[in-house]
Amino acid sequence: MNIKKQYIIMGAGGHGAVVADMLYQRGFAVKGFLDDGVDVGVAVLGAQVLGKIKDCTNYPECMFIIAIGNNATRKKIAETYHLEYGSAIHPSVIIGDGVKVGRGSVLMAGAIINPRSTIGLHSIINTGAIVEHDNKIGDFVHVSPRSVLGGDVYVGYGTHIGIGACVKNGISICDDVIVGAGAVIVKDIVESGIYAGVPAKKME
Repeated sequence: MNIKKQYIIMGAGGHGAVVADMLYQRGFAVKGFLDDGVDVGVAVLGAQVLGKIKDCTNYPECMFIIAIGNNATRKKIAETYHLEYGSAIHPSVIIGDGVKVGRGSVLMAGAIINPRSTIGLHSIINTGAIVEHDNKIGDFVHVSPRSVLGGDVYVGYGTHIGIGACVKNGISICDDVIVGAGAVIVKDIVESGIYAGVPAKKME
């Protein structure tokens, strides 16, 4: 008999609550949360905080999702604790043919992932974001709410695309970039840093 495993969510903040809600809507059970900054026993959407992040090794029977918005923090946890990581996909997400979603990634309500796109490990495609066809999204990326990535876009490892940002078709963004809210990317970004404005420029 195929029994669904329970999930433990690493991070009991707002992002963790959203991930829990997504899992509930897909019929999965949430055993609880782990968080270094929230007291044990605090309830989040009906499940309790069980302990700190390091306590994850006490639950080998569970699957885990790192529900922390900061890319560097997700990376540190994933590289420290080699667990069975699952993905969370809201029922309203539209996923095109040939899309691949890496383990640990979450796709929030209303997101659209069009055909032949790839989402890396432990990445976030947030509420209402649009990832057009043939995109390659790296590991530990966060595409914020209402962002729009045109076709054939590459987003490098650890990059954060801000709320409402737009990326033109065919653009390549290197690793460890922060794209500001509402920015418009019309040229390749080949150097890590913070980019903002319309069109976006590197902040000094």
